[in-house]
Amino acid sequence: MSETDFQSPNHRILQSFQADGILPVWKPAGWTSHDVVAKARRLLRMKRIGHTGTLDPMVTGVLPLCLGRATRLVEYLQELPKEYEAVMRLGIATDTEDMSGQTIERQERVDVTEEQVRAALALFVGTNEQVPPMYSAVKVDGKRLYELAREGREVERNPRKVTIHALELLRCELNGPEPEIHFRVVCSKGTYIRTLCVDIGKALGLPATMASLVRTMSAHIRSESCLTLEQIESAVEAGKLHELLIPMDRAVRHLPAHTVAAEKAEQALQGQKLSVRAVSPAVEAPGLIRLYSPDGQFFGIYEREEHKGYIRPVKVFLPHL
Repeated sequence: MSETDFQSPNHRILQSFQADGILPVWKPAGWTSHDVVAKARRLLRMKRIGHTGTLDPMVTGVLPLCLGRATRLVEYLQELPKEYEAVMRLGIATDTEDMSGQTIERQERVDVTEEQVRAALALFVGTNEQVPPMYSAVKVDGKRLYELAREGREVERNPRKVTIHALELLRCELNGPEPEIHFRVVCSKGTYIRTLCVDIGKALGLPATMASLVRTMSAHIRSESCLTLEQIESAVEAGKLHELLIPMDRAVRHLPAHTVAAEKAEQALQGQKLSVRAVSPAVEAPGLIRLYSPDGQFFGIYEREEHKGYIRPVKVFLPHL
């Protein structure tokens, strides 16, 4: 009898998953981003996993997980714009800026038109300053704001610049005492949609809070490409999870692609600086690039600095032996 005859039918779950790439996860309601990472670590028996942007527990949506060496790409994926679909409720304000908090203001009569809503939304497209909410993970004097908020303390917060790339009204439900506005937003890293709802309400002269939120795109990954935790578990059991991973280089496809000359490939992998003419096409502008071998293997991320005639390695991915 062979050794495998003593293994359980689900023996693949007991083996560590060995692969590098991006796992497109759909985060369920009630889970923290850390909970999802912890679940993935248990399923894959893999420690080296990171996510690309925290979601509040009650928010559902796209949560890309970086596995293995792909964790070195987290910083680049976090910087990419994100897309959300939100529901904003008018006539009520809470201390958390969403419906999980305590009501701090209520307006019995709310009169607003769709034209007024569209005009208010248009005010926020572009770069604006946003004050982080008290119930957030931002640190002030070494302490997170939500910790201070739970102590009943409110402190002054410095505004931060955020960019709203697009803000589209999906529909209005203006009848009833607490009208709701459904909208889609594409925004920069660090934008609080809860606070955006409050600020839109202020532009309308009304208290407002976020009623629900779904993240529909992050790190180029859209909702239709994501897997539920149940689907991931089934793929692990079937030994097919590697087929569902997004390759590392495709995850950073917003960076221009260049190919190193064959005679310079070894120097590139050794972390040496290369002339901007040692790659094709030549690197004309400063910034980050993706570098490939002549046979299409992803070598990593390199950079041409301003006024420099060479590219230098930033993240090198040595080929697996």
